[in-house]
Amino acid sequence: MSLIGKKIVLGISGSIAAYKTPHLVRLLIKAGAQVRVITTPAANAFVSPLSLATVSKNAVLHSVSDGDAWNNHVELGLWADLMLIAPCSANTMAKLANGICDNLLGAVYLSSRCPVMIAPAMDEDMWKHPAVQQNLNKLISQSKIIIPVAHGELASGLIGEGRMAEPEDILAFISQFFTQPSLPLTGLKALVTAGPTYERIDPVRFIGNFSTGKMGIAIADALAEQGAEVTLIKGPGIAHSLRPDIVTIHVESAQQMYNAAMQVFASTQIAVLSAAVADYRPAESANDKIKKSADTLELHLIKNPDILASLGKLKTPTQTLVGFALETSNELSNAQHKLIAKNADFIVLNSLNDAGAGFGHDTNKITLVSKNKPMLSLPLLSKVQAAQAIVNEIVALRNDQKNA
Repeated sequence: MSLIGKKIVLGISGSIAAYKTPHLVRLLIKAGAQVRVITTPAANAFVSPLSLATVSKNAVLHSVSDGDAWNNHVELGLWADLMLIAPCSANTMAKLANGICDNLLGAVYLSSRCPVMIAPAMDEDMWKHPAVQQNLNKLISQSKIIIPVAHGELASGLIGEGRMAEPEDILAFISQFFTQPSLPLTGLKALVTAGPTYERIDPVRFIGNFSTGKMGIAIADALAEQGAEVTLIKGPGIAHSLRPDIVTIHVESAQQMYNAAMQVFASTQIAVLSAAVADYRPAESANDKIKKSADTLELHLIKNPDILASLGKLKTPTQTLVGFALETSNELSNAQHKLIAKNADFIVLNSLNDAGAGFGHDTNKITLVSKNKPMLSLPLLSKVQAAQAIVNEIVALRNDQKNA
């Protein structure tokens, strides 16, 4: 089993199973991995930091600061190809699931962009407790990889589920993970815009729309699931991706979204512009709240930059550009005009006249309008399913270009 060149952060929490971790580290090192070890304060009662430092050939980290030195949790999170938490106690599992960050392990976990594997370890009754299972399901929903617990003798003397997987089994699990076939978009970078933009009138009022960003976030998730490195440029709103490997840039206005997209686009191979960008903004934004005095109020609006058209002018033959068209009339003709005028590879058309489509819904009804392929109309789908269909079309388009 080869892990040559792989960089692994091993987090160890307070469980009797921690006594197995020096052997686990030795196996990982022998397989060619570089290993950095982080322990929680409770873990140090179960395993010697000196033994872990000896087998890993690196100092064991256990606090954010060590004397006058700062252990940079962000740097550790970015360094790793994989974060492995083994053993993961019920207490640490609860903290991870709920974003509680009261030690170095939690700080590195929240800073990491790499895949995270968790090897739980606890007594059977704890393992089967509804609160633990709820935390487990929450971690799974956040795309964390759970190494199954084993059945056998537990620290309590009982026989049952809850044992941490044996080090050899954990090594095999990790090796299998790293030797999986490449996903279709592995090695490609993708840009996604999502949500509305807010154009300020004064400090408390804005011009906006009803977009939630759900569609764009679903597309970002679907691209990441197919192996792409995704940057999500997201307008205001509470919806967000739960994937830690997606880089999110938060913006408010159309100009800010334009600036961010222009900065990122050159280094990407795929761009999906699903954001509902305001076409116009106030020429001036008042510094103070505008008081209700006159019977009428006139706003002078100026046009915002057209992000899709701007990227279309910059697009190279190796880039795939996808735009969205939300229409209320002449839907198909407007989408076809947009496709050509803005140099997109295809347009995702949806209509506010279709029940269950448009802003605020968890569903969408889309039609894919392409330059060189027949129009593809899909039935009403969840936004997750619609996003998968859009990403499948991107994969097919890039394969066609590669084979042309």
